[in-house]
Amino acid sequence: MSSPPQLAATPLMDRLIARTVRINLPLSVHFDLTYRCNERCIHCYLDHEDHGELSTSECVDILEQLAQSKTLFLTFSGGEIFLRRDFEEILVAARRLHFDISLKSNALLITAERAEMLKRHGVRRVQISVYSAEPGVHDAITKVPGSLQRSLAAIPLLQRQDIQVKLACPLMKQNLLAYRGVMALAERLGVPYVLDMTITPMMDGNHGPLEHRVSADALLPILQDEALRACGTRSPALRENASPVIGSAVSSVIESSAYDDLPCSAGHNSCYISPYGDVYACVQLPIAAGNLRAASFEKIWKQAPAFDRVRNVRETALPICSHCEIRSYCERCPGLAWMEGGDLLGAYDRACSLAEQKARIAGVRSPMSAWHERTLSGRNSQEASVRPSPKLLPVVN
Repeated sequence: MSSPPQLAATPLMDRLIARTVRINLPLSVHFDLTYRCNERCIHCYLDHEDHGELSTSECVDILEQLAQSKTLFLTFSGGEIFLRRDFEEILVAARRLHFDISLKSNALLITAERAEMLKRHGVRRVQISVYSAEPGVHDAITKVPGSLQRSLAAIPLLQRQDIQVKLACPLMKQNLLAYRGVMALAERLGVPYVLDMTITPMMDGNHGPLEHRVSADALLPILQDEALRACGTRSPALRENASPVIGSAVSSVIESSAYDDLPCSAGHNSCYISPYGDVYACVQLPIAAGNLRAASFEKIWKQAPAFDRVRNVRETALPICSHCEIRSYCERCPGLAWMEGGDLLGAYDRACSLAEQKARIAGVRSPMSAWHERTLSGRNSQEASVRPSPKLLPVVN
């Protein structure tokens, strides 16, 4: 899910979101500049080879197109963005075009000089992945000895430049009990953090990363944690006192009534661009809408059939999920529904299992109905072996 960076949900911001959703303006764009990386995280969903990255001039041209399309929030990520030797040149262009700029980085290459450069070019926030406060655990996940120490060393360098820092901790089998340490570390450093229970298939459909994913049953102690258990519900009443620390390390959502009958912001006022110029509704929804080497951003955004498919999805019209008795506890993602079940509108086991756990913790004694369970089981058994590979949908001429 691609959404604006985590900002206060002010009345002005809510009006801005509502307007951009209503008229489909790409308020927020996540732009991966490279898939190359200096870490080899065991759960990563990316292919780290360079298959023909956009050139500097192509990146700058895309930024100019985004500015013309009224994009405000821009997140640069990867891979590792600092592996692009032209990254500063790209930042200069982004600054000139007045984007609100955030970065996602492992921070291994951030020096005092680079931190100063980021400040000079208007970067507001850097999100850094930290898998554990224990070097042995973190480094075993990244496969880079000393990586935790190097990542943490960058934080004071950024803070001295008044750049916001946020820690992101994806949870998997290898670091399941590390979340408390990451929370304590973030509090000591005086920075916000997000815990993410989402481990996804690779963008090419390979399910290899899922072997590291923790079962819903094993997540029970975390879901029962008093500091966290109010999170992850679509119910406004239950969300009232929710802590902001469980979410997605891919992006952070500003709650808005504009999304009430929508699965998320993807395709409505946000999208994702790959290092090769492919445009998607979201990095977690690998149905390519078009390529910026073949068509303009405006044409893809307004005319691509892939975006029409996403924009037509409504929560109240989902064939299975709209009837579910515990829907308010579910964090169903249309992208994961596609990648794991082959159906943009369908239910999928992971979301259902987590919703059941959350409902039980809340004292709800009626988990998924027998009809829901039978329907999901039957559909999955038929579709599991025929999940379609992500395809590039043509742009309408």
